[in-house]
Amino acid sequence: MPPKRSYYAPTGGLPPQTQLLTDRAVFTTAYAVIPKGTMSDIVTSFLPHWEGTRLWVLSRPLSGFAETFSQYIMEVQPGGGSDRPESDAEAEGVLFVVEGEPTVRVDGAAHTLKPGGYAYLPAGSNWTLRNDSPSPARFHWIRKAYEPVPGLDKPEPLFLDEADIAPTPMPGTNGAWATTRFVDPADLRHDMHVTIVTFQPGGSIPFAETHVMEHGLYVLEGKAVYHLNGDWVEVEAGDYMWLRAFCPQACYAGGPGPFRYLLYKDVNRHMALRGAGRG
Repeated sequence: MPPKRSYYAPTGGLPPQTQLLTDRAVFTTAYAVIPKGTMSDIVTSFLPHWEGTRLWVLSRPLSGFAETFSQYIMEVQPGGGSDRPESDAEAEGVLFVVEGEPTVRVDGAAHTLKPGGYAYLPAGSNWTLRNDSPSPARFHWIRKAYEPVPGLDKPEPLFLDEADIAPTPMPGTNGAWATTRFVDPADLRHDMHVTIVTFQPGGSIPFAETHVMEHGLYVLEGKAVYHLNGDWVEVEAGDYMWLRAFCPQACYAGGPGPFRYLLYKDVNRHMALRGAGRG
């Protein structure tokens, strides 16, 4: 029997006036931690051409910090959605559903996604999204300016489900650290990967990873301690981490259950020498 999976989704609201101001929110020159408690009603945003929809912006390109992507948590009420969702023809997107059942249409073909559902939408796709279900739909929307390469075709749309993909264990970990990959790492048409990383209780990244890829990490389930640029921070389901390129990073999952997060990274392209988006 496959393991039962959990996907944390924010619902908004406001903390009481009696709550202390001290929290776990951190913003440094190397990383940021956005705790789930900060995702209240007063920090939501809205988008043109989206009806019955609000969103929490988790990351956006900032000069001198993360520069390649934006990430939203979308909340679409029943009957809401958009027939003109993406305003940038050069932006590719990944949707990952954490609650509800939105329906995405690409070139007229309908795909209803459930929690754990993944969609890759190439730049320039003719897509729409509607929530035809009776409950709110909440999903991550990760956007990146696609970097085309002469001689490589643009990727096609993908509609997948985490439940149908076997996680790949990291070598020598006996399954304590594994990655669920929605895209073949050898497919160089893709310039970003969005995966799910799972640590079993006691699993760890046993060294300080220091690499060129930027990261967005949203904790779907469980809790752990993360080592970021020399600091230890505690994170739990609903928290978000935003890591600059070359930020040293490691983690330890103490349990009692699995620690899982949705991970973004930019891949498979030359380093830009003349400004963002140019190889």
